[in-house]
Amino acid sequence: MARRVGIAKRALDWTLCLALLPVAIPIGIAVAILIRLDSPGPVLFTQPRVGRNGRWFRILKFRTMRVGFDDQAQREFMKAYIRGRAEGKPAVGDQVIYKPDQDDQLTKVGRILRRASLDELPQILNVLRGDMSLVGPRPHVPWEVEAYQPWHRDRLRVLPGVTGLAQVHGRSSISFDRMVRYDLEYIENCSLRLDLWILGRTLLSWVRGEGAA
Repeated sequence: MARRVGIAKRALDWTLCLALLPVAIPIGIAVAILIRLDSPGPVLFTQPRVGRNGRWFRILKFRTMRVGFDDQAQREFMKAYIRGRAEGKPAVGDQVIYKPDQDDQLTKVGRILRRASLDELPQILNVLRGDMSLVGPRPHVPWEVEAYQPWHRDRLRVLPGVTGLAQVHGRSSISFDRMVRYDLEYIENCSLRLDLWILGRTLLSWVRGEGAA
């Protein structure tokens, strides 16, 4: 990514995040109260993720899972997904969704947050800290990155994003290889215009209630 584009992206991230804060803060407070009333445990969920050039950082999310949930099935599914061996679940029409079955682990409020993608709201802080950008490849946990093929690692050349080109072209309904190809296409064609287009498409999907797709 050209240095000039990188500086412009950072300026866009800060401008939009600061503009969102007056709305995000009261929503975040309301969500935090609902989480505390719904189930025991912390409001925020933090997890190590692999960012640009393989640097680890801790991603922030609102907690949607029950405390002490067993993630073994999720690990096995995601490794199979990355290796192209996962079976998708039937969705709308001929579409399939590549997601591990976690319904029994989600809290009541967590289901609503996932459906509305509000669990991602604290990542505004990750963007402001410079761990992430608003637009870029979605970051994975270290054990997922360990399952990458060598060419998959090219997606680590840029800051990870809250949303990205792969998310507006199918999200969980596409294979991992296809997702990575979208990420690499974004990296090769990165521009403010493309970022704004992706953000617009993401907002449209959210308004349509497609956040959990």
